[in-house]
Amino acid sequence: MTFKSTRIEQKGSGFAVTGDLTIHGETRPVILNVEEVSEPAGSLGNTRIGLSATAKINRKDFGLTWNSTLEAGGVLVGEDVTITLDVELIKAA
Repeated sequence: MTFKSTRIEQKGSGFAVTGDLTIHGETRPVILNVEEVSEPAGSLGNTRIGLSATAKINRKDFGLTWNSTLEAGGVLVGEDVTITLDVELIKAA
C-alpha cells in the first residue's frame, strides 16, 4: 500500500490531504482527514508533532473482492474499510 499526496488544504483546525492510494496494484484518489494530536517537546529538546489521519475506502475499488459467507448469514468481510494513521514527526536539527 502506498500513498502519494497531490494537495494539502487547511480545513478548520486540521488538514485535508488529497492523494493517490495504491493497494493491490489499483490506484484511486483518496482524501486523508488529518488532525493534530499533540506538539510536545522531545526528551532531547527536539520539536515534535503528533498527527492522526483517517480515510474511508471501499476495498472492492482496489480489487480486494475475497469474502466468505457466514453460517448465520451475512459475510465475513465488509466492503467499507477505515484507514487510520497515527504519526509522530520530529523536526530535523
